[in-house]
Amino acid sequence: MTDVVITGTGLFTPPHAVDNAALVSAFNTWVDAENARRRAAGEPATLEPSSSEFIVKASGIHSRYVLDAEGILDPERMRPRLPARDNDSPSLQCEMGLAAARQAMEAASVAAGDIDLVIVACSNLERAYPAVAVELQAALGAGGYAFDMNVACSSATFAIETAANAIRAGGATRALVVNPEICSAHLNFRDRDSHFIFGDACTAIVLEADALATAEARFTVLGTRLVTRFSNAIRNNAGFLNRVTDSDPLAADKLFVQEGRRVFKEVCPLVAALIGEHLASLSLSGDDLSRLWLHQANRHMNDLIARRVLGREPAPSEAPIILDRYANTSSAGSIIAFHLHRDDLEAGDVGVVCSFGAGYSAGSVVVRRR
Repeated sequence: MTDVVITGTGLFTPPHAVDNAALVSAFNTWVDAENARRRAAGEPATLEPSSSEFIVKASGIHSRYVLDAEGILDPERMRPRLPARDNDSPSLQCEMGLAAARQAMEAASVAAGDIDLVIVACSNLERAYPAVAVELQAALGAGGYAFDMNVACSSATFAIETAANAIRAGGATRALVVNPEICSAHLNFRDRDSHFIFGDACTAIVLEADALATAEARFTVLGTRLVTRFSNAIRNNAGFLNRVTDSDPLAADKLFVQEGRRVFKEVCPLVAALIGEHLASLSLSGDDLSRLWLHQANRHMNDLIARRVLGREPAPSEAPIILDRYANTSSAGSIIAFHLHRDDLEAGDVGVVCSFGAGYSAGSVVVRRR
């Protein structure tokens, strides 16, 4: 069986950072105006203000990066302003993907022509077709084939398994997995319970057959495991059928909606069990782990999952957190953690990249530092 290794990662971080104070200021200005409008109309003024303290306590998030801050912080708009591009210009997600992919390929010492599989995997694709992955493949000058996939926040780990299996089966020799997440575009910035959750980012990963790899730093993929379980607790009803069902395209259900407490109670045990069973299948346990690169959705979820997997309280270095400054970047989150917190590992150290989210879906990738 061909050994598959991760030889490079890349990260595109948008130019605009928005801290909790700025986000709260815009939200509360809108709340005041909306409550005043309701009172004037004889309706109950029931909207509550937000606060930085509430956001940190609920999630552990202090800031986030976004593609456009001005539109988000405008109380009259409260959504990013991303101008449409003509069909002959690179799409926004292709542009993000190029930045992250070039960084990953440089780290892997791999040229674009050496890539024969490109997977763009993320929660929301900006169009149905042609595939963003095929556009990115052409922009890079990569060969082989390319396709898009969506498994919400688990898209990156599902794509890693798909790419690793293609390499093991001989269908590809080098694969590029790219996760361009524009989460700010599907976030309801007028919902107190979720207006702070998401940020934008793009990650990229190069996977190769070990015999072809030349990068000094590489991580062997020891195994992958995926699980799905249907749930409506996280949902987005935007889609091409909206126009024929005559539904309101700006309705709240066309954006990110979740039952947060239910998600916490149902997802944490699902993910902890997935990782534990995956490790056991590889004759490993929590004691063998040096690092957990977990999905960066909520600090409390990560802490609980890490405790269950390790059987004790994790040290900060064992389960690094990046959501404090990046917020939830959907499928990119666990890869950002891996990208920023792996260089200190020594040969033989074992870690788990794990993502989880809507579906429910969860993916576990066990790696060993070479």
